[in-house]
Amino acid sequence: MRSSISRFRPLFYVLLSVYAAITFVPFLWALSTSFKTLPEIVHGGISLIPKNFTLDNYRTIFHQEPLFFRWFLNSAIIAVSVTVSNLLFNSMAGYALARIRFPGSTLMFYSILAMIMIPGQLTIIPSYLIIKSLGWLNSYEAIIVPMAAQATYIFMMRQFFINFPRELEEAAELDGLGRFGLFFKVVLPLAKPALAAQTIFIFMGAWNEFLKPLMLISDKAMFTLSVGLNTFKGQYISFWNYIMAASIIMTIPALLIYIGFNRFFVKGITFTGSK
Repeated sequence: MRSSISRFRPLFYVLLSVYAAITFVPFLWALSTSFKTLPEIVHGGISLIPKNFTLDNYRTIFHQEPLFFRWFLNSAIIAVSVTVSNLLFNSMAGYALARIRFPGSTLMFYSILAMIMIPGQLTIIPSYLIIKSLGWLNSYEAIIVPMAAQATYIFMMRQFFINFPRELEEAAELDGLGRFGLFFKVVLPLAKPALAAQTIFIFMGAWNEFLKPLMLISDKAMFTLSVGLNTFKGQYISFWNYIMAASIIMTIPALLIYIGFNRFFVKGITFTGSK
């Protein structure tokens, strides 16, 4: 088996290199375009090196559009709030489904699985009507509350806690910890790999969310950054230099989150009862 894997390893490296190039070249093009003038973008063809390097695109999006920083702040508030609430609620729900037997627990688990299978597009109109009836249009609550917990990550945390060693919990119970103390002081700190994976996926999903803010927010001051990018599109022309500059700025927080949590995400975790 090992010899077969070694024989095909160069092919794997070639395929991974090709895939990396396919995914990375568009980002390089966007980064290069953010430093070009609009005439060069329109008439200059495909080039990764700007002929007339300029920082005016970045200056313009902050000066020409005074709400740009507000859009950035709106996206940050929504993404952070959604991420923190999901880490708490998904973990608590997953732990309850994995460890606590209560009437209807099996039905609830299968209901969560059914929710995962329902396309999100089917719930757009009902969600809009509910949020409108609550008077939450053009507010942070309209985006944060419906995304505060997600069935996919509840299922993921449930599967993680099923494999969590009971010996550690029993030892903590002998030390006098109750259910909440056991969860917050023992179980949750040892769930860093699963929490890191949630943080990366949920933050990036909330940060890049476009359809829900577009549907639920009409006040320009409450736009998120993803929706605000549309303002750089005119009736007859799209200002790709400004769009690319704003897109690069929008990429930075997601990139920092991935770099910061990557070490927890990629490394495994070994549970022992010796301590």
